[in-house]
Amino acid sequence: MTSKQILDAFSETLMRDERILSPRERELLMSLLQNARDASSNPETQSAVTAAIARSVGETVAQRAFALLGSSIVEQIVARGAASGVTEGSIPATVFGGPQPPSTGPQPPSGPGPHDLPRPPQKPPSGPQPPSISLRQHDVTARQEVQQGQSTSGSGVAVLDAPAIIRAQAVVLDEFLAPQEMEELIRYTLQHEAEFQSSDVISPSGEPGVTDYSHRRSRVLMELGPHEQVILNRIRGVLPKVLEQLGVEEFPITRTEVQITASNDGDFFHAHCDDAQEVIASRRMTFVYFFHREPNQFEGGELRLHDSGKRVNQPLSTGGYQTIVPQQNQIVFFPCSTLHEITPVHCRSRTFADSRFTVNGWLHQ
Repeated sequence: MTSKQILDAFSETLMRDERILSPRERELLMSLLQNARDASSNPETQSAVTAAIARSVGETVAQRAFALLGSSIVEQIVARGAASGVTEGSIPATVFGGPQPPSTGPQPPSGPGPHDLPRPPQKPPSGPQPPSISLRQHDVTARQEVQQGQSTSGSGVAVLDAPAIIRAQAVVLDEFLAPQEMEELIRYTLQHEAEFQSSDVISPSGEPGVTDYSHRRSRVLMELGPHEQVILNRIRGVLPKVLEQLGVEEFPITRTEVQITASNDGDFFHAHCDDAQEVIASRRMTFVYFFHREPNQFEGGELRLHDSGKRVNQPLSTGGYQTIVPQQNQIVFFPCSTLHEITPVHCRSRTFADSRFTVNGWLHQ
């Protein structure tokens, strides 16, 4: 198995993962490929140059892929690429975003893909409205199960089956709180700035209350005053329908955790699951409610939900993910076992009031 074979077999989605190739690296490759096309009209010369570029890039991609995904998953990717007819001289042009030849068949409409949610038009305040549960939903109950055992290729080489891939899924509700409720929550948050503390994480050994700025950076407020019950009551009202759309059976809620998180310039939270340690294994459902002062003064802070598998009982991203951009007065529900992260926040003013705010919490069974 050569690094060139790995490169040829990789999907566009995986190659766009910044842990495989950074945006700057993809931009450079696109430029190289375009210059190769422009430098010669001879198809054989263009093919040779493209193949040379692919071989050079393939070594780097192979090293990063093995480190990120592990050898068994990479071998499966290569096996699928071989089965679909990928050849030694080919390189997926869409990987680098280069110019594509015109297609004679019907073209799908342009626009954002299913993994990137555009910002919807803001609705004018019209008094308390029940949250809509069917505005957007991600890959409901989509789980790819792979049979156990081995399959044998035509060359007589046994190929290990890939582990089951859990597709990220979530339900997103807009206009979750009434405008007055949201404004009161914003005022409460700003008034209690001095009570926010650095966010903690749970160590791999299960020890709670550990501060790790290399894994998570933000500030949290554990007391929500009267707003906690307002939000929890609203959640209980929509939860049966949310669980139905997620394909999750209803469960008795034994306790809840709720906090306000403030994320300012440079804050983030690396990929993790919300039920990964024994002390929080009873968590079943995560919710994240977005709110902020307007006009919005921050960028980033996107919620990424990763498709995942497991290696040595640890969740591992398979490269695909869905992105949810923070929207005012919006709430997201997803199972606690979902691998997810918060991308870095950019807030030029660095003022607390301009932070990305969330009410986030967990429902325990």
